[in-house]
Amino acid sequence: MNARVQNAVTGRLSLRPPQSESLGRLVRALEAAPSLLGHDQDVASILATLKGEFPTLEDFEREFPSLCFSLATGVGKTRLMGAFIAYLHLAHGINNFFVLAPNLTIYNKLIADFTRNTPKYVFKGIAEFAQQPPLIITGDNYDQTGAVVQDQTAGFAHDVRINIFNISKINSEVRGGKEPRIKRMREVLGDSYFNHLANLPDLVLLMDESHRYRASAGVRSINELKPLFGLEVTATPFVESTKGPVAFKNVVMEYSLARAMEDGFVKEPAAVTQRNFNAKAHTPEEIERIKLEDGVRLHESTKVDLLTYARENGVKVVKPFMLVIARDTTHASQLKETIESKLFDGRYQGKVIQVDSSRTGAEEEEMITKLLAVESVDEPTEIVIHVNMLKEGWDVTNLYTIVPLRAANARTLIEQSIGRGLRLPYGKRTGVSAVDRLNIVAHDKFQEIIDEANRGDSPIRLKEFFLEAPSAEDKKVSVQVGSGAMTRLGLTVPPTIAPAPANTGATLTPAAPAPVFATEGERQAARVVMDVIGKYEVKRDLVPTSNALLKPEVRAAILAEVTERLKPTQGNLLEGADNSAPVLDLSAVVAKTTEIVVQQTIDIPRIAVVPTGEVTTGFHPFKLGTLPNFQPGQREIVGQELRTNEQFTMSREAGVKEQRFEDYIVKKLIDFDDIDYFTQSELLYDLAGQAVAHYKAQNYSEAELHEVFDTYGAELARLIRAEMMAHFWEEATEYEVQVSRGFTELKPCNYTAVAGQTAHHYRETVTDLGKIKQMLFGGFARCLYPLQKFDSDTERRFAVILERDALKWFKPAKGQFQIYYKLGTEQPEYIPDFVAEIDNKIFMVETKARTDIDTQEVQAKAAAAVRWCKHASDHAASVGSKSWHYLLVPHDEMSESKRLTDFLRYEVRPCIP
Repeated sequence: MNARVQNAVTGRLSLRPPQSESLGRLVRALEAAPSLLGHDQDVASILATLKGEFPTLEDFEREFPSLCFSLATGVGKTRLMGAFIAYLHLAHGINNFFVLAPNLTIYNKLIADFTRNTPKYVFKGIAEFAQQPPLIITGDNYDQTGAVVQDQTAGFAHDVRINIFNISKINSEVRGGKEPRIKRMREVLGDSYFNHLANLPDLVLLMDESHRYRASAGVRSINELKPLFGLEVTATPFVESTKGPVAFKNVVMEYSLARAMEDGFVKEPAAVTQRNFNAKAHTPEEIERIKLEDGVRLHESTKVDLLTYARENGVKVVKPFMLVIARDTTHASQLKETIESKLFDGRYQGKVIQVDSSRTGAEEEEMITKLLAVESVDEPTEIVIHVNMLKEGWDVTNLYTIVPLRAANARTLIEQSIGRGLRLPYGKRTGVSAVDRLNIVAHDKFQEIIDEANRGDSPIRLKEFFLEAPSAEDKKVSVQVGSGAMTRLGLTVPPTIAPAPANTGATLTPAAPAPVFATEGERQAARVVMDVIGKYEVKRDLVPTSNALLKPEVRAAILAEVTERLKPTQGNLLEGADNSAPVLDLSAVVAKTTEIVVQQTIDIPRIAVVPTGEVTTGFHPFKLGTLPNFQPGQREIVGQELRTNEQFTMSREAGVKEQRFEDYIVKKLIDFDDIDYFTQSELLYDLAGQAVAHYKAQNYSEAELHEVFDTYGAELARLIRAEMMAHFWEEATEYEVQVSRGFTELKPCNYTAVAGQTAHHYRETVTDLGKIKQMLFGGFARCLYPLQKFDSDTERRFAVILERDALKWFKPAKGQFQIYYKLGTEQPEYIPDFVAEIDNKIFMVETKARTDIDTQEVQAKAAAAVRWCKHASDHAASVGSKSWHYLLVPHDEMSESKRLTDFLRYEVRPCIP
């Protein structure tokens, strides 16, 4: 029962592995010491029992049992608290919880995160709470809300009550020996709310960022609540003292920042400086201004990279902000004045907020409100200046640039600066370095930070990132390029193209023709026509190819629908806004729009391969690869990560002694949702048997083998499952190729480019090949986009050949084809380099370095593309269209002396019937 609830909570809340492991350790603690769930507790006996389960546990450090879960910043401690509450309620019927926050910022955040229909609601996915959400009682409303629930016999709509209180407010109330307000009598309650809570039979205490108030007077007062047990979450399980940090003695789970970085749960921090920067050549004031300016440059560049990524991937737009660390409140005020009025011509006026202890009352509330809203794209703040105030709990995901201007040693800069900026906006790394990186601008401390990060005891390993010296052309912008059809219709602005180089001997490309629709009325009608044409993509019987749009009956149907849609504005459009305005001929607009769409389209069908009949899955038998050299020995061993030099401990989990060694591994393997014991038991025992044979060959005794598999069974299961995924198969009685569209509209291309840069002519020889990815090219006559971007000069030279020999060509945008290939356990999207059409064929082309052609990834992409081309050719034959062919061309074969058909010898033939 408890295991099912644990798995259900883990799955519904999509817990990350460290969160799932933490929940598992709570379950283990409750199973080992069930008296935790009752008030008749022998605390010393419970401690002795749990010390056997958790070697890092030495003492509860409180009068009641309390367990600490240490998870790195950015991994998700608030969601873990939600998982704890959900599990304890669903598995053990616990209804009352008391959550402590260390300050106002975290207090407000916790209230929001535990309240239904908020963006970061921690119980999203828990069906029981969707029907009957927990009642949230806070330090501000318990006088009223608490009165509703005090009578336990009354019955009310909320089974679960979550009390959220700010310990810093309680601390201020108990100064001078006073009682906190929560303990004072209230007439409406007939008693103090504190006494009501203390008398509850099932109160569990949760402490967020517990290191901030562990020994405070407020906590000593809260201890009198006598909860069943406490659950503490923190990223820093120690308290500072005059003799240095004092570690917690009740840690049962530790997941370090190094592991979070290695596992990809947080951003990669990078130290940033200008190349060849000499701090000695500048005054402190100059260094400060340079760092601010470079920080803003980096911020603006990141803003563009994030916008481009969002457009390319169809995800939410992330608005980044920059954090400036000031020396004191006076310095912070000066910086705000400088940034708003003097830096970059006052561009950031109204976009800077100052966060420090100089604000109180309403000003503090307003400051915190703005601070908590900084993630919103609608909130104007782009720069936050703070003085040692932004600590735990401020879990924004859009901090990308940090400019420390306070004197501090390198270690302090690392530890205090990066904690607030490590969270990832999309919940996982994207593979795009600019989206996954946190930048620390530290010109004067750069080498010190790098050296400190590379020290053996450093918790992280920073990357290096160099900025070139500022120039007038270093601002980047996100450019969206509509298709050639949209440009010809006047629905997108045509780009500015540099003239062709005079020394190429090439015929200069004429200026782009003027848009066919010049008036706003025509353009408005054309937009509606394009929208209606989009609906005809799925009407394959009526419009099997784009050419069918030219049929009189299809044009008539489009005209009828466009006329119907424009009825509200038809009077103005058809009669003219005034006597001088021309009358709009909708029939002509439809005719011209469909004609241009056909001219500016290569028919790309939408293809899906769907299994039909019975679908079976499984794993092919295989031999395990190299296994770790696990050793029996003491209950606790110490390791040191090579990447981070971070030390960690692994403890033996003393569990049930299995009859067969294989059972230790198989029992862990079947915990994975994608492994079915009943259909795969033979393979599972074969693989487990291979692992057992490996360790038996080490000449361990039977007792030592039990210890190895008991201790490392879970690790072995994870390794084996990872190998199994590479041998996964899926078979169906048969597969059906479904073509849902005969042609598809060209998606807009999203590029990052240098602001103000004129697009280069495609024939222009590029001298600095390292910058070609930053350049936009145009001047095309046969490309289906007015602008294109090339990843290499090989691609640019191939475009020259296409302009000469192809009827039409283009470089596809992400999502145009929706071809996916298998690479290990992942199925990324494949985006071909080029698509080109000639008289009797359509080519899909990939240009690759010759040394890369035989790599697993390139071959996997080619196999997926060839299958797609085979299905597209079959469809084309059924509608009388052109066949598709996939070319994989070595880069060193690219020469303008070749014709496009010369590359046919690089066609990859299909291997499927």
